[in-house]
Amino acid sequence: MAYLMGIDLGTSSLKTLICDEEGHVCAQASEAYQFDSPRGGYSEQDPEVWWGACVRTIRKCLSSSDIKADDVRALSFSGQMHGAVLLDEAKQVIRPAILHNDARSSEQVGMLNGLFGEEGVKRLMMNPVYTGFLLPSLLWVREHERVEYDRISRVCLPKDYLKLRLTGDVSSDISDASATLAYDIPSNRWSEAILDRVQVPMSFFPKLYSTADAVGCVSAEAAEQTGLSRSTIVVAGGGDQVMQGIGNGVVTPGVASSNIGTAGQLSYRSDSPVLNTSLTTNTFTSYRPDQWLVMGAIMNAGVTLKWFNSLFESADYDDIERMVSGVKPGSGGVVFLPYLNGERTPHLNPDLSGVLFGVNLNTGRAELTRAVMEGVTYALNECRLLCESMGLKADEIIASGGGARSRTWLQIQADVFNTPMKVTDTQEQAGLGAAIAAGAGSGIYKTVEEGCERAVHYRDLIVEPDRENHRIYEEYYQIFRETYQSSKNELEKITLLGRRTR
Repeated sequence: MAYLMGIDLGTSSLKTLICDEEGHVCAQASEAYQFDSPRGGYSEQDPEVWWGACVRTIRKCLSSSDIKADDVRALSFSGQMHGAVLLDEAKQVIRPAILHNDARSSEQVGMLNGLFGEEGVKRLMMNPVYTGFLLPSLLWVREHERVEYDRISRVCLPKDYLKLRLTGDVSSDISDASATLAYDIPSNRWSEAILDRVQVPMSFFPKLYSTADAVGCVSAEAAEQTGLSRSTIVVAGGGDQVMQGIGNGVVTPGVASSNIGTAGQLSYRSDSPVLNTSLTTNTFTSYRPDQWLVMGAIMNAGVTLKWFNSLFESADYDDIERMVSGVKPGSGGVVFLPYLNGERTPHLNPDLSGVLFGVNLNTGRAELTRAVMEGVTYALNECRLLCESMGLKADEIIASGGGARSRTWLQIQADVFNTPMKVTDTQEQAGLGAAIAAGAGSGIYKTVEEGCERAVHYRDLIVEPDRENHRIYEEYYQIFRETYQSSKNELEKITLLGRRTR
C-alpha cells in the first residue's frame, strides 16, 4: 500500500496529513503560529517558522502511525497565496515574507494602477491590483529596503519555500504564480510585458510547473530532518483555493465551492480565462494550464461569527447550532452587513464598516447570531450572482469551512443560493487536495480527476433549498443590497472617523 502526504501551509497554522490511495486519512498533525505585525497594517512571517512546523508535523504523522517513511510515495502542498518570499544567491531568506493580508503597499498599488491604466490592468493582469499581492510587495521592498532588494536572486510564494527546503530547488506552480500580478494568465507564463514595464528582472521568477507535476525527490538533508525517505517524490502543489477545490472534488463543469473560513470565497471552475470587466472578482489559473478558477472573495465570513460570539459567554458550534435552529429565516427582521474589515467582492473597499439593521425589542442573541450567518451568506450570494453574470453556472455547491459544520448554515446557503449543497467527509480539503496532487504526480492516479473520483468522499447528505425560504430570502437579500447602497458613504466616513479617534 502506498501513502500520500499533503502539507497545507496557512497563515495561522500548518497542517500535515497522510492518506491512503482511497483518500482515507491515516495520520494528521497541525501546529499553530502567529504572524508578526511590526507596524500597523504590516503582516509578516519568518519562513523558518513554516519549515519548523513542517518538520515537526511530518515527524508527528510518521510517529503516530504505523506508516513507514518508504511507504510515503509522494507529497505535495497547499499554500497561502500572494505572499512574497525573497531569496539571495545562496537560496537564503533575505527578510521576513510579506503576506497576503499585508497593507503596506497601497502607494505601490496606486503606482501600478496609474502606470498600466484600467485597460492595461484588465488586459495584462486580469485581476484587481491589491495590497499583499507579490508584485506590489516586491515594489515596496525596492522603494523602502533597497539594500535587501539588491540582494534578491529569486522570489517565490510561501509554500514554494517548503518545497525548496525539501528538494533544494526553487520552483513554483502555475496556480500560485497566477495570483502574483506578475503573470500572463491566458498564456500561463511569467509576464514579460508586466515585468518590463515595472523594471523587475525576469530572472527573479522561478521555473513553473503544473500543480500535479513532480519536481524532484526529498533531499538527503531534508530526509534527515523530517524522517522522510529520499525516494519520496515531491510534487509542485498549488494555491490554497485551487487545492481546496481539488479536495472538494470541484474538477468538473457545473460544480462550485463555497468556503466560509476566516474570510469567504465562492469559486467556479472555468474552461477559459474569464475577464470580469469591473475587476471585482479574481481569475487565476487552476491545477492545469487549460483550466482556470474564477472566484468572488469576501473579507469577513467565519471571523464575523467568531467576533460576535466573543461578545457574550462563549458558545461552541453545537451551542450555536441549537440557538439558531429555532429562529425562522430572516432573523425576525434583522439584517447584517458583514463589513467588519472592509470588503473585496464586489465592493473593493477597505474602508467599510459593518451594520446590524432592524434590531427591535424582540431581538435576542439567537436572532442576532442567525442574522450574522445570513449576512455572510448574502455577501457570498453577491459573489455568486456576479460569477453567474459572467456565464459561470453551478448545479450544486460543495460547502467547506465553518459553513459546512453547521446544518443550519448549510440550509441557509442552500435557501439563499437556491442550489443544493454537499459536504465532503473530511474537514481538511486543502490537505487532501495536496495529497491527491501528490498521487497524480507520482503515477498512483492517471489524472487529478481520477484522484478525486477515488479519494474524495461525500457525506450522505444533500441539503436541498426550500422554495418558501428562498422566496423570503430573496426579499431580505434585496434589503441587504439596498441598505449598502443607501449607507455606503456613511459606512466609509464612520470607519475613517473611528480610526482617527481610536
